[in-house]
Amino acid sequence: LSAAVVMLIIDVLATLGVSGLLMARASVVMLALLIGGQADAQDDARAIEAANNTVLAYILTGDDRLDRTSRAGLIGLSAELTRRTAIEPIAPVGVNLDRDEISLYPFLYWPISDAQTAPSDVAIGKLNRFIRTGGMILFDTRDANVSGTIGGGTKNGRKLQEIAARLDIPQLEPVPQDHVLTRSFYLLRDFPGRHMGPPVWVEAAPPEQLQDGMPFRNLNDGVTPVLIGGNDWASAWAIDDRGRYMFPVGRGQQGELQREYAQRFGVNLIMYVMTGNYKSDQVHIPSLLERLGQ
Repeated sequence: LSAAVVMLIIDVLATLGVSGLLMARASVVMLALLIGGQADAQDDARAIEAANNTVLAYILTGDDRLDRTSRAGLIGLSAELTRRTAIEPIAPVGVNLDRDEISLYPFLYWPISDAQTAPSDVAIGKLNRFIRTGGMILFDTRDANVSGTIGGGTKNGRKLQEIAARLDIPQLEPVPQDHVLTRSFYLLRDFPGRHMGPPVWVEAAPPEQLQDGMPFRNLNDGVTPVLIGGNDWASAWAIDDRGRYMFPVGRGQQGELQREYAQRFGVNLIMYVMTGNYKSDQVHIPSLLERLGQ
């Protein structure tokens, strides 16, 4: 890209020289091309990196402490994915909804804070396209320790309702026991984070697809476009520069077990995002068993 910009500048200068125009005009054109070319090159480099790697992203809220926790959480989750699975994410990316292109990322973690500003119309448009075209957003109100329901009267819950009212979010239901998310890698019944609270919500299954093991969604490989909870997952995953956990989870051995299940949930979540509903596809089971000689 840089070489292309240089060649373009040379071409413009040669054209202006042949036509006899003032060198001052050539200087202005060159400066404009350099400035624009550098900005485009930076954006293109980020796009290429995201396209060639698995990148977990989080929404920048404007709260530095919260944004640092989100980043540390996704660093911790990325480390566990690398250790336990074939998925090896590179460093997570903070996303500014007004400035950045979110379609580059398969997954967005969105910690909800009552102090964050409401998304602009531009951001809402991006989010709705993201939801419709295969991305998943994990909304985390982080208030399960004080709320019995999602949006149950807390400030963060009300902020989530304000944001969700402008998004094309489908009908939701608590995660069913047979949902792919419960078995995409580990077998899980609960999805704890730093807290254990009310149910986690996903897109509801259409009435005609309520049979056990059926995919819940014909679009996006069966992946729900949103996941909503309040268990403060990033804090449970977060590690510092030395790989140490940054926040306590529960007490003693029980707390460590809870953190382990929080990590398993994170692994299941990203495996589900990356592989879709393959675990619910019962069509291939007979041929697989036949190949195994059973």
